[in-house]
Amino acid sequence: MSHATAHHGSRPSPSHIPQLQNGDHLTRAEFERRYDATPGLKKAELIEGVVYMPPPVSHEYHSGPDADFGGWLSFYRAATPGVLAGHNGSLRLDLDNMPQPDAYLLIAPACGGQARIDEEGYIVGAPELVGEISASTVSFDMHAKLKVYRRNGVREYLVWRTLDREIDYFVLREGAYEPLAPDTSGIFKSEIFPGLWLDRNAMLDGDLAAVARVVQQGAASPEHETFAAKLAARGLDRQ
Repeated sequence: MSHATAHHGSRPSPSHIPQLQNGDHLTRAEFERRYDATPGLKKAELIEGVVYMPPPVSHEYHSGPDADFGGWLSFYRAATPGVLAGHNGSLRLDLDNMPQPDAYLLIAPACGGQARIDEEGYIVGAPELVGEISASTVSFDMHAKLKVYRRNGVREYLVWRTLDREIDYFVLREGAYEPLAPDTSGIFKSEIFPGLWLDRNAMLDGDLAAVARVVQQGAASPEHETFAAKLAARGLDRQ
């Protein structure tokens, strides 16, 4: 997690702090403290006060799809000033939850986004969109994590079930997640980020060129132009 220690005064040395263990029941503050004290740690999450440390992941069912999913968000970010994208960043959601989603997209705080970035560089609150690449963690991502994201106000939640070759796209409506169906061409169209279009079949097939073409078409749509103009105006209003 490696946030700066200068803010912590007489913080105990890492050698005197218990290392993080899978299944620990901790507050978020204690989770962060132990995370910093655990050498070689690449990923750990706090979900409903319980520590989860996932096993190693494969290229075919996780890291490859993860890269493609992140590429999709990056294509959109490149065309949309005022939005930010991230990959495997820890989110300070509430006292019992600090997930580390595979990808997320948020409206920049300066442009009116619902999350903020604190003095240590962490996102505090819920990004507008979160995505998880799910192979062995399907049950976890579709139940415990889904409830945490819903309760904290993640407005769109995607779960790519790689073993099942399926993408679940949920939209938060009146406090509940409802499935977002693709259109007749198999294109998911975000309700929160106008112009963020996802070619479901191309993504599942690993055809990143087709994914890029479709999101570029979305970025050329009138609704995206209107959204980008609103973000720019909000940014100017906050200067």
